[in-house]
Amino acid sequence: MEGRRILVVGGGAGGLELVTRLGRRLGRRGKAEITLIDRNPTHIWKPLLHEVATGALDSSIDEISYQSHAQLNGYRFQRGTLEGLDREARQLRLAPVLDEHGEEVLPARSLEYDLLVLALGSVSNDFGTPGVADHCHFLDSPAQAEAFRRDMLNTFLRYSDPERREHPHLTVGIVGAGATGVELAAELYDASRMLHSYGFTEMDSRHLEVHLIEAAPDVLPALPERIRSAVRTELERLGVKVHTSTRVVCVEESAIVTADEERIETDLNVWAAGIKAPNVLRELGLSLDRNQRIQVEPTLQSVDDPNIFVLGDCASCPQPDGSVVPPRAQAAHQQAQRLYKNLLARLENGTLKPFRYRDRGSLISLAHFEAIGSLMRGASARSLFIEGRLAKFFYASLYRMHQRAIHGTAKTALILLSDGLNRFIRPRMKLH
Repeated sequence: MEGRRILVVGGGAGGLELVTRLGRRLGRRGKAEITLIDRNPTHIWKPLLHEVATGALDSSIDEISYQSHAQLNGYRFQRGTLEGLDREARQLRLAPVLDEHGEEVLPARSLEYDLLVLALGSVSNDFGTPGVADHCHFLDSPAQAEAFRRDMLNTFLRYSDPERREHPHLTVGIVGAGATGVELAAELYDASRMLHSYGFTEMDSRHLEVHLIEAAPDVLPALPERIRSAVRTELERLGVKVHTSTRVVCVEESAIVTADEERIETDLNVWAAGIKAPNVLRELGLSLDRNQRIQVEPTLQSVDDPNIFVLGDCASCPQPDGSVVPPRAQAAHQQAQRLYKNLLARLENGTLKPFRYRDRGSLISLAHFEAIGSLMRGASARSLFIEGRLAKFFYASLYRMHQRAIHGTAKTALILLSDGLNRFIRPRMKLH
């Protein structure tokens, strides 16, 4: 059996699910050496980062230590950031790991592989807009979400003193009305109410003003019209000021400037207007598409190297109808399942099967206020519109499915019980 050393770079939803299954099947039995590489020491499901950003989710409780998870599930973990790749020697290079003071704690390293899986996900795309990098928060990682949460809490505290208020309302500008921007907008109104109820600030949601700015003609441009309309109605009911067909040309420290020369005064800015694959992919010598995603065969192998597999947001995977798999969490989950089987087939000299994406629908959670979405029904791909408690149930089940994939059924049941108890024991949001 060849290909015993399998490296997986990226511990997001797809990458962590893949190494968990490989570790249990191969690593525990000594049939292969499975190694996960990630720049962070812990994992949080990326679709929940907007909840981390507002304190609705306590990252210190819900994060998963890669090191301990690896020990329990039969794989190894190496902390590091991908820096380069030598395909001929089958080696990848990791940059040194630095501490918060810039001191080196782990040196640069080279790791050898027989089979390599790249699951680096995506990062925000600012499209070169002036001022974005300097004056906007991003929500690509737990660290960025925590940085926004601290800034948000400090801004609420500052506005508790009428003499220190810069605007009549505490104003947050969110650029991008995709799922992240829409869900964050609703979470901010929920956070303001909770902060007021805990006595953290005298301000409540009446003193909060959220501007949601989208270049497309409507919010959630990739989703069906019925969902878009229902979500926009709910956002406006909460008080969100929705700006559609509005292109941002510049971001300043306290303002967002649009193409029609409107100047929106803000206290906090968030950029959630687009994604792209990480810049390091341009240094690997692999064929990329215009969003710098790696071009792959339907089997999820790089078009340049059959020993390199790619999944998730950084993969440009063609489908029979000529489309490309969209960068969505459910796509990464499905690809992890297919790639697991393809890697086993590769190790056993079997036939690799093509990946076929199945759209299971879309769900949007607007904090505790509402949930809206659709589920795809059967082979006809007809959608079923849902909202309210049923939509909330299915939205929550997505995270439970991820937990089940990485923890197993029994432990997920215990986590579910623990989460239920925490609703009575702990505050509803992280206040420190």
